[in-house]
Amino acid sequence: MVEPVRFGTDGIRGRAFEEISLDLAYRLGRAVASVFSVPVFVGYDTRESSPQLAAAVLTGLRDGGAPARNIGYFTTPGVAVIAHQRHGAGVVVSASHNPYYDNGLKVLGLGGSKLDHATEEAVTQALNAAPSPMSHAFETFAIDETAEHDYALHLRQLVPRDFSTLSIVIDCANGAASHVAHELFESTGASITILHDQPDGRNINEHCGSTCVDDLVAMVTEVGADLGLAFDGDADRLIAVDHEGVVRDGDDLMVLFCLDRLESDSLGGGLVVTSMTNLGLYRALGARVEIVEVDVGDRNVLLALEQHAWIFGGEQSGHLIFRELSPTGDGLLTGLLLSDLVVRRGALSELAKAAWTRVPQALINVANDHYDDAVVREIFAELVAQFGLDPNELRFLVRPSGTEPVVRVMIEALDEGFVAAFASRIRTQFS
Repeated sequence: MVEPVRFGTDGIRGRAFEEISLDLAYRLGRAVASVFSVPVFVGYDTRESSPQLAAAVLTGLRDGGAPARNIGYFTTPGVAVIAHQRHGAGVVVSASHNPYYDNGLKVLGLGGSKLDHATEEAVTQALNAAPSPMSHAFETFAIDETAEHDYALHLRQLVPRDFSTLSIVIDCANGAASHVAHELFESTGASITILHDQPDGRNINEHCGSTCVDDLVAMVTEVGADLGLAFDGDADRLIAVDHEGVVRDGDDLMVLFCLDRLESDSLGGGLVVTSMTNLGLYRALGARVEIVEVDVGDRNVLLALEQHAWIFGGEQSGHLIFRELSPTGDGLLTGLLLSDLVVRRGALSELAKAAWTRVPQALINVANDHYDDAVVREIFAELVAQFGLDPNELRFLVRPSGTEPVVRVMIEALDEGFVAAFASRIRTQFS
């Protein structure tokens, strides 16, 4: 009997060919075909498992009666754009920022939108009822070679400014951005240096990209670039580096984009953030912008934006959503918009320093099989008493990851010593 499958924070994710099996991929294709009566565009990242899993999805779609379209190696937000342009839905085979041996399956709704809860439940039920394939010898589906150019052209039409005054270093994470970043950013006129754009199936996110920016920082300072841009494996996130080599995450970028849009009266309402957002953002913007906080996950951000009829929100991890420009978060689009901001406003480092001050924060990942909540909370209470802190001057958050087998422990306080002590104790306790 097949175990029931549930969607997590960002689709279904796990070990390739184990939790994310060819059987599961095929059945997902059958499920999507039963829910959507439109063409379904399938894109995938550069993991060695992705082409096989995509072939299984495409076969499931075809066997279920859906027009199945293979667009090859593609970013997650790029699949959303193509689905929107061509009046279809989408499936992405990717595990985003996870290591190469993981993979995942994500479904995009009509027009490339994130699934609402009702549609996700319909897909889930159809998936769990879908038949398995008769064979795992899936045929090869021809790739639509026009999709990548159409996606790059779409992004340039959204941000048409000339960047010839900028020097930009781009880290593609050996992921899906490797196949489009050259065309896109070279079209801006900027002087471009590209890192980690040679995927081999196993080097995706390996010591590179948005989760490890050491090489990007080094190259930005070495070549004297104005800006560094780091994407994750499926390029829906962006982490930036300023010309001084300082890492600027999603919180930095949200503050800057908010202030820029306030000045031009184009914020379109308030700002949606998640529970991981730094307290400094609230201190910088809270008097001027209505801020709504939601659980971690870009889908939660998007749903809140739709509920409030707002257009901008994001996550500290680099998922930023400009709802009037894209149906989902798009790291390449964010990179273009940030470059545009720097051209118009000046150096990223000076903008960030003037805009806000980050409150000391630490995020510690503890493996699920080692985590003990009682111990963590005991350490927290002990240190709060030891440092004599006011509870209003700190934030403490514990949440299981929706994408990795870890529990994320976040501590934030005005007292930097407390943050360092807590992080050290937790790391030592669970090392």
